[in-house]
Amino acid sequence: MLMMASAGFGLAELGKANPGTLWEKSSWLVSHVPWVGCSPWDLIQPAFMFMVGMAVPLSYWKRQERGDGVLSMGWHALSRAVLLVLLAVVLSTRSADAMTNWVFTNVLAQIGLGYFFLVMLWRMGPEMEVSAILVILVGYWIYFYQYPLPAEGFDWAAWKVKSEDLLGGVMAHWNMHANAAGEFDRWFLNLFPRSETFEFNTGGYQTLNFVPALATMLGGSLTSRFLARSRKSMAMKAGLLVGAGVICLFLGTMLGLFVCPVVKRIWTPSWVLFSGGWVLLMLAAFYWVVEVWGWRKLVFPLVVVGMNSIFIYVMSSLSRGWMSGALKAHLPDGWTSGFWGPVVEKCGVLAVLWLLCFWLYRQRAFLRL
Repeated sequence: MLMMASAGFGLAELGKANPGTLWEKSSWLVSHVPWVGCSPWDLIQPAFMFMVGMAVPLSYWKRQERGDGVLSMGWHALSRAVLLVLLAVVLSTRSADAMTNWVFTNVLAQIGLGYFFLVMLWRMGPEMEVSAILVILVGYWIYFYQYPLPAEGFDWAAWKVKSEDLLGGVMAHWNMHANAAGEFDRWFLNLFPRSETFEFNTGGYQTLNFVPALATMLGGSLTSRFLARSRKSMAMKAGLLVGAGVICLFLGTMLGLFVCPVVKRIWTPSWVLFSGGWVLLMLAAFYWVVEVWGWRKLVFPLVVVGMNSIFIYVMSSLSRGWMSGALKAHLPDGWTSGFWGPVVEKCGVLAVLWLLCFWLYRQRAFLRL
């Protein structure tokens, strides 16, 4: 969440302002890849969705202990899912828009669309969760593979697709916009009132991403079960997380080479495994530092934000522009306009957001849906 709220720490803007320098060459670290591949910044959303999956068993075990039944927990999951989707739509609609911007590619909408199914599958047990992951990955691959390819001579430029991003052969079924999920959005999103007909999302993101992303969240749920209920030592658990991460990375890479490309923007099955492998490795590192070594104070800044993740996300979406303007007005001349200006501005906004979360943490005030 801190990474999301940081807006890349201003490093991408620093790279653009200084072409040919190390800053430009390293700016990919805080940028999304155009289509195929992965940068560290692309791992933010899968990590966040994986952690949502990890939180579900912990949350609903508590509800079971206090006596909540199937209907009560089902209603809670459904209402939370609807609220997340509606909040995402509100945040996606800007003041300049003529009407509500009905899009569902926002991370909150993606979580909301899959959340109810996540909770219901968790209730059915780990075997059902594993089965669901396999069905999702195979079924989603078939769904894309069976979609017909565009005719020869198709005008890709009209859809703002660069030639270097085009895929050939079997992989062409996963080209930007001209894929099964893109066709679904051209039908589905035009069912909502719009100021103009929806044709494509410029970045290639699709509503149906929530389906394979559900597999990511189910992976988090299974991991949470393992960490909470396994009697293995903490060191052994960390080692098994590393092993699982390496296996997922290998499988995701192999699928990316021979079955379907590794594309975060449409959450391909290979992306589920590839990104899941990295997330498991990151989790293993944090688990070792926090649980095995006991360095809990080291991650306190992350805890402050994690306890109010919805708050910092909403504040970042709604108030970033105002905070940037206020910093420019109140900081000494040149601080936000010099060489390090973008970094000072973005990190300054992040510091303000963190301090707000810290104040709420001290007040024991937490925004939840």
